Amino acid sequence: MNPPPLRSPRSPVAGFFVGLWDLMNFTRRLIFNLVFFGGLLLLAVLFLAGSLLGSRSGPKPLGQDTTLVIAPEGRLVEQYTSDPVTRALSKAMGDGGHSEVQLRDLMSVLRAAGKDDKITRVVLELDKFSPSGFASLRELGRAVDELRGQGKQVVAYSQSMGQGQYLLAAHADEVYLDPMGGLMLEGLSGYRQYYRTLLADKLGVDMQLFKVGEYKSAAEPYVLDAASAESKEADLYWMGDIWQRYVAEVAAARKLDVAALNAGIDTLPEGVIAAGGDLARHALQLKLVDGLKTRAEFDALIAERGKADEDEDRGYRWVGVEGYQAHLARSHNPLDSRDQVAIVVAEGAISGGKQPAGSVGGDSTSALLRAAREDDKVKAVVLRVDSPGGEVFASEQIRREVVALKAAGKPVVASMGDVAASGGYWISMDTDAIWADESTITGSIGIFGMIPNLSRALGKVGVSTDGVATTRFAGAFDPTRPMDPGVAQVIQAVIEKGYNDFIGGVAAGRGKSVEEIDQVARGRVWSGVQAHERGLVDSFGGLREAVADAAARAKLGSDDRWRIRYIEKEGTPFEQFLAQLGNSPVGAALLGRSGLADVLMLGRVLPQADADLRFVQDQLQQAGPGQPPKALAHCFCEL
Repeated sequence: MNPPPLRSPRSPVAGFFVGLWDLMNFTRRLIFNLVFFGGLLLLAVLFLAGSLLGSRSGPKPLGQDTTLVIAPEGRLVEQYTSDPVTRALSKAMGDGGHSEVQLRDLMSVLRAAGKDDKITRVVLELDKFSPSGFASLRELGRAVDELRGQGKQVVAYSQSMGQGQYLLAAHADEVYLDPMGGLMLEGLSGYRQYYRTLLADKLGVDMQLFKVGEYKSAAEPYVLDAASAESKEADLYWMGDIWQRYVAEVAAARKLDVAALNAGIDTLPEGVIAAGGDLARHALQLKLVDGLKTRAEFDALIAERGKADEDEDRGYRWVGVEGYQAHLARSHNPLDSRDQVAIVVAEGAISGGKQPAGSVGGDSTSALLRAAREDDKVKAVVLRVDSPGGEVFASEQIRREVVALKAAGKPVVASMGDVAASGGYWISMDTDAIWADESTITGSIGIFGMIPNLSRALGKVGVSTDGVATTRFAGAFDPTRPMDPGVAQVIQAVIEKGYNDFIGGVAAGRGKSVEEIDQVARGRVWSGVQAHERGLVDSFGGLREAVADAAARAKLGSDDRWRIRYIEKEGTPFEQFLAQLGNSPVGAALLGRSGLADVLMLGRVLPQADADLRFVQDQLQQAGPGQPPKALAHCFCEL
């Protein structure tokens, strides 16, 4: 064994600087730890103070003749796409730029208000509301109709609204618009950008497309300069059905003649010109609204009908959605031991692995279904689907968990939201029953795959690819080399196999022959009504009807013998701590004023531009070097 090397003694100067560095390093760590633990202590104090004061004050008691004001801000979603911490801190900072509204929250307050003697009317203010599709709007509309049937007056007001917001507003007893506002019913459209000239002619990037189904148009923008005839035929067919249903629903709600309403829409330019360019006046002439009122005039109208209160900013006694939810939460029993119908939400594009809320992960969504299967209190499951599809394998992972639930003796019912197409249909096809709205976008049963060829693009800048391989197909999926025709045949065979698996699974799940399913598949998109006519959907209804069906299949008895539970990913204890801090009155105020929320909030939910095309791009990027592209079951069919 060799002796350790001898160290030469430090010079006094070197020793001084080393000692000085050690002192500075110790001081740095000490200050950091003091700041870190001081911050934690501050958070704890804020949380405890907020919780204490919040528990003392509680929600504001409801007085008689209270008006429930529903003024949703943001995009309507099935499930929040941001975590509780981000939402709480955003609220503390007063940042409503990326707000979301859960459909379940609006439905719950509408239904509770119908049974609440202290709520006499509901005001809908929809200026900042961003609907995601017609199926969810129709579900809300039915809840408004039910509320009116229970004797509650519903009044809608807006400064200016689009046709999506108006579909909900039309269900109110009365609709008022600001005199300077506007409303136009213009119809539905579906336009996309096409990139073949840019990619192939300008950049030299050749996109190799493999698909089954002449109507499977999701990847057409990469290989064509305009929509194919099949794409236009299919899109116009389902869009026309949904639009005619929209017009009929508005006409019925407003007691208008359908033909007259259609005529008013078709003669929009002439009507607006005749109204002197006044969109609000034009809407009044078409009887789409009952009157034109400023905000002050509308508030005065509600105060006259309700309980006037000069201390309230609106001039009348009212409660908002959050305040009313807090009031309802007081009656919630956290120790409720009744049997459960679990709801698992599958919203967004389907990708492999673990994905955050607002998207569907092969691993993460499967884990939620598995948790429902392993929980003895869960007796039935509703899979709430609002997805245009995505990866085939990830969709298959989720489908297998549905089958495992059924094998465990737990009924599974699919409830389709605004969109449940392609991969969204794949994960639904083996459920015991499929519920959809008449305006749900579904179908698109087809498969495609893409791989780019960059050899011409590289050649334009003087780059070439060369080398050796041990077999004919080694390196065959390298995008910098021209694709061998044999490789193309392999990929097409894989895509065809995926399509046969898809229609075979649908046939088995729907009790039909493969030939029958192939006739209504081939990538074609259908409305809910059209899908029902072709045997792809069992019944019409929303989430409530699907839950009732699941409970009946599990033989759970009357409604009071079981309860609904959403199974979602729970935050860590620290995340829950921060979320409760941000939602407490004192914590939110102090966080907003101190700027601490700015420090804690390391990321923001960014708006996604052109999400569909970026989804395909992500799939291409996920295929590593030498790997073939993934088979995709995706539909660019959202309105």
